[in-house]
Amino acid sequence: MKKALLILSILFVSMSYGQEVKQVPQINVSGEGKVKVIPDQATIAVTVETKGNNAKDVKKQNDQKIEAVLKFIKKMNLAPADYKTQRVSLNPQYDYEKKKHSYNATQTIEILLRDLSTYDELMEGLVDEGINRIDNVTFQSSKLAQYQSEARKLAMKEAKLKAEDYVSVLGQKVGRAMTISDNSQTYYPQPMYAAMKTMERSDASAPRETLAIGEINITANVTVSFILE
Repeated sequence: MKKALLILSILFVSMSYGQEVKQVPQINVSGEGKVKVIPDQATIAVTVETKGNNAKDVKKQNDQKIEAVLKFIKKMNLAPADYKTQRVSLNPQYDYEKKKHSYNATQTIEILLRDLSTYDELMEGLVDEGINRIDNVTFQSSKLAQYQSEARKLAMKEAKLKAEDYVSVLGQKVGRAMTISDNSQTYYPQPMYAAMKTMERSDASAPRETLAIGEINITANVTVSFILE
């Protein structure tokens, strides 16, 4: 008898608790914030590639060209932290038709250029000193964190405005946010791949413009659940 009364008491408490739980009316919306920025710096990857039949000679020639390239970079007054050797390789290659071995040596240097006005001077000098491959040029902003913060705020404003638009026809109001989900993807600057071209100046006194920098988009996306009042 006591066992039956205990079970009934538990059921009564459970039913009472279930009746007290009320579903809170909510609205779920998404928002996007986008900030367009003119890049103020670029990351440049350039390579010296040397080919020949003797591994030692090929490596030596490649090293000599890289040494000249690094000396030129120092003359451009770039901070030591703004350039580094990214990749070094020496690979044998076999010609099955001629049945001969050859060797291919490469060294890649990555440069962070903080002043885009010196781009042409830098690239021309690199080519003069032995660079024979431009792997990619990536435009970016030095104020990325600031613009990402702006994009997040714009995304939240759009989400709230969207919620207000939906509920305005219902005679309700948007209350406080219950949940916020950040759906933003990590921002990766898009590289511009470039084939190697000979740099010729038709008029040595004329200023050169070889870049169309354009704009980069920094985007934030959120999903927000608001209480309806």
